[in-house]
Amino acid sequence: MGQHTLKITIHETDDAMAIQLEGRIAGPWVAELSRTWAEAVPRLSSRKVSIDLCGVTYADVSGKQVLRDIYRQTGANLVANSPWAEYLAEEIANSNTYPINQEL
Repeated sequence: MGQHTLKITIHETDDAMAIQLEGRIAGPWVAELSRTWAEAVPRLSSRKVSIDLCGVTYADVSGKQVLRDIYRQTGANLVANSPWAEYLAEEIANSNTYPINQEL
């Protein structure tokens, strides 16, 4: 994967939907994340959502806003395993009370 791309993988089970992000959430990739999320929403139903930020290397202002929107719509669990991912998760969660899962 090139350093300026975003890989989006959605893992679905009967009770959960996990969005795994790898790379940069910036530029044209913000629109791609929005489009992918819009396509996934109809399949969501009552499933819990998690957003795996472990592979994210950068997110611009627009990228962070899309992540905030998904987070606020779903109360998603934010998965982070590095100082950068934890910082991003905190920024997305802002002062909301939804959980942040810090994996070791």
